[in-house]
Amino acid sequence: MTKFSLLAVAAALGFAASAHAESATYAIDPTHTFATFEIGHFGTSTNRGRFNKTTGTVTLDKAAKTGSLDVTVDTTSLDTGYPKFTSHISSDEILNVAANPTAKLVASKFVFNGDKVAEIDGNLTLNGKTNPVVLKAQNFNCYMNPMVKREVCGGDFDATIVRSQYGVSYGLNYGFPDNVHLVIQVEAVKQ
Repeated sequence: MTKFSLLAVAAALGFAASAHAESATYAIDPTHTFATFEIGHFGTSTNRGRFNKTTGTVTLDKAAKTGSLDVTVDTTSLDTGYPKFTSHISSDEILNVAANPTAKLVASKFVFNGDKVAEIDGNLTLNGKTNPVVLKAQNFNCYMNPMVKREVCGGDFDATIVRSQYGVSYGLNYGFPDNVHLVIQVEAVKQ
């Protein structure tokens, strides 16, 4: 093989290796990331609340269609819009925020539909208990953010959890539902 042929093969191999995208790390943008919950109230209305402080990282390899995430929600940042209701949900009767000041979502399985994340399978730790959770993507997109001059990826994800599996059984005997709808709005900035 000639010297030129060896160089051509080496260049082609190098190009093929660089053509495969690598995993990128994204930091959660706390100004665009919120975990919210919805639970029925006597079959009449829906009670809602939001956690205002979230931190964490996401890794994403769009070419390999893989990803992982490690997100921590500060449960002390709960906000229902009504201080007395927020205090009750934070109490030891429900979330026991004093003993469990964080909730954690860890996942290593991303399911893609084409080029978009469609589902994230992981584990949710809430109120000191960990159970599997599947978050379905309602939206997913990556874009070049004109303000931070970096790629941002994110979307709206939701899941329904059974709260008694997390030791939250307050009101079940009154007829409050055991199912809680979680909605997670997340955007993360490429590092």
